[in-house]
Amino acid sequence: MTIAQEKQPTIISENVIIPGSDLYSDEPPLESKIHLLQIIILMQCLEWLWQDRDDFFAAGNLTIYYSPNQKKSEAFRGPDFFVVIGTHRYPPRKSWVVWQEDGKYPDIIVEILSESTAKTDRDLKKQLYQDTFRTSDYFWFDPYSLEFAGFHLVDGKYQAIEPNEFGYLWSDSLKLYLGVYEGKLRYFTPEVKLVPTPEELAAKLAAKLRELNIDPDTL
Repeated sequence: MTIAQEKQPTIISENVIIPGSDLYSDEPPLESKIHLLQIIILMQCLEWLWQDRDDFFAAGNLTIYYSPNQKKSEAFRGPDFFVVIGTHRYPPRKSWVVWQEDGKYPDIIVEILSESTAKTDRDLKKQLYQDTFRTSDYFWFDPYSLEFAGFHLVDGKYQAIEPNEFGYLWSDSLKLYLGVYEGKLRYFTPEVKLVPTPEELAAKLAAKLRELNIDPDTL
């Protein structure tokens, strides 16, 4: 099925059996441990920053099913990381099934490039996310070369996001910057402050306690 065909109104034959609500993710293994760690950082930092919010769903390496009459073999592989805003954070999903989620698609997608996926991420997936998903913000990042690019949907077409003075790119959906820091893709607040990982927060707290002559192990 071409992207142009996918944009046409979906007409479901009476003979088609729509998949049930118990669709599992069908994603291949991640390329490397580096890819896994990058996805974990994006997940953990956002969930910590938005710990008081329940109006979003974030996931990594999870299949998105977006056409109820598509064959399983035609299901588009899920993004490495995505966020849907204006939905419910819980319960956890086994996959993201668009027709069971009020027709909501991701508002932001991040693909972690690898040798086997880079061409698809830059071309086919970018076109799909623009024309079918209508995802507002699309980024890709290469954890080896540190190539980083971002696009924002303007009048139905992706336009490259201009970097700020630090090389960070603004996500209008998240209201955060994304940028490369110590070889990893990280979030930065509108004030350009790094959003910490749980480990970084713990280390900072421990250092502060030691300044006060308090042994963290006694707490």
